[in-house]
Amino acid sequence: MSGSTPAPDRVLGTSLIVAGLGTAAVAVLGPLVTGVIRYHASESAVAQVAGGDLAGLLLAAPVSIVAGVLVLRRHRAGTVLALAPAGYVGYTATQLALGGDVIRYPGNSERFFPLFLGLLVLAIVIAVRAWRGLDPATLPVASRRVDRTVGAFALAVAAFLVLGLHLPGLLDAWSPTPSDPGYLADPVVFWLVKLMDLGLVVPALVAVGGGALRGGDGAQRVRYAAVGWMALLATAVAGMALVMQARDDPAASVPSTVAFACFAGIGLAVAGMVFRPVLAPGSSTTPVGQGPGTFTGAVPEVVE
Repeated sequence: MSGSTPAPDRVLGTSLIVAGLGTAAVAVLGPLVTGVIRYHASESAVAQVAGGDLAGLLLAAPVSIVAGVLVLRRHRAGTVLALAPAGYVGYTATQLALGGDVIRYPGNSERFFPLFLGLLVLAIVIAVRAWRGLDPATLPVASRRVDRTVGAFALAVAAFLVLGLHLPGLLDAWSPTPSDPGYLADPVVFWLVKLMDLGLVVPALVAVGGGALRGGDGAQRVRYAAVGWMALLATAVAGMALVMQARDDPAASVPSTVAFACFAGIGLAVAGMVFRPVLAPGSSTTPVGQGPGTFTGAVPEVVE
């Protein structure tokens, strides 16, 4: 065991806090609260942004801020938690910055491009420093039950994204006469989300799901990142459905709202199962340093 306590990663901790405050600011300035940011998008797409802002304000921002405080207090849970908001903030900031149609719809979101760009840069900084700051050898070793749960959930989310969410829209867009209201109203948003989900998210989820089902502790960091991101994204999708339902959006329906809410509940439950060991009292006895090899050397416990 090392004879001194590693110094906190102040860059990581500060970046997490600033990213959390920035995410909250986007939510408050957006259509959910003040409407200062007006996005170049249809009413339905703006309602979805407001739903995402709801999840950002109530969950993603607090998680990022708490993770930052824990990092500054040298609690290993901070660095573990950091990977989830990093992925979520980078994902949403990219879509908010690039989505929309400035010719078709009025708005002023382009004026807030520096805010979105700053959040994306912070997300990259957080992801890199958190990844380097986690030593897989000191993380709790998941039981086969947890591995199977994570693997099944990741693959289920990947299948839902491909078959349930994106394939019907793609088939309609490729048809001679597209009729999907979302595609016709917001084609830029449509293709941007398809590109990010099918090109980045789905392959990552398949890799995580397959690795978890095979077992082993070689992908602990990836598991934390994927599970945390899935929980945040599922909550954001549920928020979108709830806001659309509240605003009587034609694309909203009670069954889909209930289904997305259940999906979010499952995502949060799986995240709770995975993150519980590092958040439990006593886990702070293994503080996080600046990179691999700087932990105190406690033997990882098995997550049952």
